[in-house]
Amino acid sequence: MAQPHPFLESLNAAQLKAVLHAPDVPLQILAGPGSGKTKVLTSRIAYLILHHMLPPSSICAVTFTNKAANEMRERLSKLIGKQRMSEVRMGTFHALCALFLRKFSKIVGIQANFTVCDAEESKKIIAGLLKPYKEFLSSNDIFLKDGTVLSYISKAKSKGLTATQFIAQHCKTSSERKSSEFDPQNDIQRLVGNIYQEYEKSLRRSNSLDFDDLLLFGVRLFTEHRPATSWCKHVLVDEFQDTNVTQYELLRAIGGPTEGCVTVVGDPDQSIYGWRSAEVGNLARMRKDFFGSEQIFLEENYRSTASILKASLAIVSQDKTRIPKTLLTSHPAGTTPVLRSFPSEHAEANFIAVEIKRVVAYMGGLLRWGDFAILLRFSALSRAIESALQKEAIPSAVLGGHKFFERLEIKDLLAYLQLVDNPNFIPALTRAINVPSRGIGEKSIMALIARADRTNMAPLDVIEQIYDAKQPDIKPAMKHKTGPFVKAVRVLRKLATEGGSPADLIRRLLELVDYEEHLKKTQPDWEGRWENVQELITFASEVEHDMNLAGMDPAQTEISDTPLRLFLQASMLSSEGDTQSDEDSKDKVTISTCHAAKGLEWPVVIIPAVEQGTFPFYRTDDVQEERRLLYVACTRAQSLLYLSYVGKRKVGGETKMKELSEFVTEATKEHTSIFTARTAQLLPAERAVVARVLGRREASEVDVARRVTEFRKTARYLAFGAEGEESGPVEVAWHPALALGGITRTTTLVATAGPARVLPPTAGLAATSAILARAGSRMVPAPPRVPTQVFAHSKQNTDASPLPPKPPISDPISAKVPAPPAGAIKRRLGMGRGTMGFPNKRFKPPTQ
Repeated sequence: MAQPHPFLESLNAAQLKAVLHAPDVPLQILAGPGSGKTKVLTSRIAYLILHHMLPPSSICAVTFTNKAANEMRERLSKLIGKQRMSEVRMGTFHALCALFLRKFSKIVGIQANFTVCDAEESKKIIAGLLKPYKEFLSSNDIFLKDGTVLSYISKAKSKGLTATQFIAQHCKTSSERKSSEFDPQNDIQRLVGNIYQEYEKSLRRSNSLDFDDLLLFGVRLFTEHRPATSWCKHVLVDEFQDTNVTQYELLRAIGGPTEGCVTVVGDPDQSIYGWRSAEVGNLARMRKDFFGSEQIFLEENYRSTASILKASLAIVSQDKTRIPKTLLTSHPAGTTPVLRSFPSEHAEANFIAVEIKRVVAYMGGLLRWGDFAILLRFSALSRAIESALQKEAIPSAVLGGHKFFERLEIKDLLAYLQLVDNPNFIPALTRAINVPSRGIGEKSIMALIARADRTNMAPLDVIEQIYDAKQPDIKPAMKHKTGPFVKAVRVLRKLATEGGSPADLIRRLLELVDYEEHLKKTQPDWEGRWENVQELITFASEVEHDMNLAGMDPAQTEISDTPLRLFLQASMLSSEGDTQSDEDSKDKVTISTCHAAKGLEWPVVIIPAVEQGTFPFYRTDDVQEERRLLYVACTRAQSLLYLSYVGKRKVGGETKMKELSEFVTEATKEHTSIFTARTAQLLPAERAVVARVLGRREASEVDVARRVTEFRKTARYLAFGAEGEESGPVEVAWHPALALGGITRTTTLVATAGPARVLPPTAGLAATSAILARAGSRMVPAPPRVPTQVFAHSKQNTDASPLPPKPPISDPISAKVPAPPAGAIKRRLGMGRGTMGFPNKRFKPPTQ
């Protein structure tokens, strides 16, 4: 029987069961990676509206990133139309809270024009608050950074603790202490508690909330003020395993009055954010707090090959405390994931670079650079890899690098606009007042702020009154220096009051302070920064569309929600990756941390440094979370997966011995065939599987042959000799000694289980065979017109002609090598570049 709504026909049995689940029975959807959870969420929202007739404006859908929310909007608009989609209140926890806090600001005792204070500004505030404790910290040999203090405070807020509660919970009273001696842990906690109190006062004085405050004040609002939640009939939460205590309380506050009309989607196997206070236990709490909660498992994976899923599950299933569930796929087994070992991080990095190049070539154009991701446990591991990619001329991009809204030029311009909206916001004042430089020192700024405190005025108002001669100037004189600043702010304020668009405000600001000239004078890379400024204008021009988080028409928003305020809120709440365009990473290898890669996917994933001390990380408090992190990284792969580790790695300048991660060794004891040391040959059958999984057209044999030929001209063939030297190429080219064994020039020896070796042409067949056997090589037919004649050790050989050796005439093996053509060009490779070059000499292969 046909389904009443066409979109239900594309769902599998488990997905359909979740979508059709009764709206008044709390539901947990436990969805494995690649199981179509976004499709299920959007289909359930559509079904609630079209079948159960819930008004779109009565549905609250919470995501963890704006990017995820935008993806859901696009899908939902196709199911129910743009108009109804626009009425659904959809966005992140922070954006949802910000929206209603502005609407009901007086209920929680804040002003509607509050500014969202980002992490960098919070650190600056705390750095100032730490200064009075400098002597105490120094005398007790305590090194306490502003970021560490902010982390303490953030974790306290994520648990719903005020500063007073934090001190009471973590600090001993004088009567509890056994002596008057210094107690480092207790005194640090008390110091943090004191700074927490002062930090909160500073935020309130600046009429600002940090990210954690948005949630805390949101819980207060939704708990204490019923009109703030009376509109809601059903709540849906994505990535529920990543919620912290405060976010869970938000769900209870919003969803509690709906009498169980709650749907959450999560996967405890992908809970990897415990370090930022995520509580995987919220899934269990929900089943207690929302009576009658039911679970539905989504276990059919649409992303990865069966062999990748098998290896991934073998790793995560070693955690015997997890909720038992599996993953199934309709895809073929595909290529077995590769597990390789190397003597050093440089050999590992070289292998990664050359292997990427080889796979691109052997896939004949089916895969591009942008189809590869290198996932790291921590970003410091990228140095050697980035260098190896650069040597091979492989473009790369770091995912979640310097975030757009944290760039100097963007923060400069936002500071002016924040001041126009909120004259009490001191961090914006201290930044904008000297952009461009006006010679106003820190002492003068502190004096202005102190006068503002004494007179109970906004610091900006004090500056304007000094400029208007309504207040006495301070020393050194400020009136003349602040003139251009005051004029710029007043012009912008007038434009904002008249309803000017954020894009127009930015354009006018650029003119008022001649910001392009300022960048030219102060930044050597000013052109790139100016491009970022243009991108900010583009972002501002789209703000009304981007800020449609609750499905409210701009004309229906509160009077306090000016276009400028909506724009500033959008910029401050922009989540990681939201502003990274596809052009930023198009056709570039992605380098990312495993944490930043969550929710993403690539055809090929490479995970280096799968070692003890890295997986699990040596400072971790939760080994099982580290296991889940490796599982998440592995399940990002669609068709090819590589893991690698080294015997020695330099850490902090010292070479340390390493061994394979316990997560992998445990898994391979039970499942011996889940990994292989041999890299794939990428023959037609293997290429066909990759094409099927990715839904792409297979490459022709002609394209494959052409690209492989080009690869052999440019690939770096690395040597290995004594233990510890470099290793890791994929191919072993033809060698004259092999002719004695009946091997022709149309055969390539592929090193599939170990490193290859650059041999001199004087090496005999026995020596050659021994080396190849040690390397784990085997013979495979090569594509036609293989140009390589001898081993070449070079950085980049782009010449189509072979590199002719110059052997002794007395050697019978070498005598078989063709003589160089007349007028052969003398090659000067790597001149002035250390041991890699042979300056002023005809190129010779390196000898043993």
